[in-house]
Amino acid sequence: MLTILPNITERVADAGEVFHDRLILPFDLRQKSRLRVRLESGREAALLLERGSILRGGERLRLQREIVLVIAADEPVLHVSAVDARQLARAAYHLGNRHVPLQIGDGWLRLEQDHVLRELLLGLGVTVEALCAPFEPEAGAYGGGHRHHGLAAHE
Repeated sequence: MLTILPNITERVADAGEVFHDRLILPFDLRQKSRLRVRLESGREAALLLERGSILRGGERLRLQREIVLVIAADEPVLHVSAVDARQLARAAYHLGNRHVPLQIGDGWLRLEQDHVLRELLLGLGVTVEALCAPFEPEAGAYGGGHRHHGLAAHE
């Protein structure tokens, strides 16, 4: 039996607009432009956004006459900190050379969990902590959702 789902095709520009439901997704699914989703209420919808787009936590989407708030789900990440800015920049440099999606905070870095990268980071002398937290990596210099799979592939 074919089920016809309501479509989510539009982003809402007004961040202050009241929302009616929430869509909680990890980063890997927030990169997909075509996806069948289940809202927090249990309702299902079809996500049909422009190709190459990335949903960010806090964005609002239109589902028929309702507004849906996007929530970045907690997921397994490595949280990296260092004794000084130079050491943290060095870690970011090595991760960047590997095209690792990276969230940059004030005095910390965050990346998807990967045991090979964890060992590399520990070898650089930084502190690495496994957390379950929202992951919002940088969009990149060119703003797209392009990413390489390889060393930092999901496990």
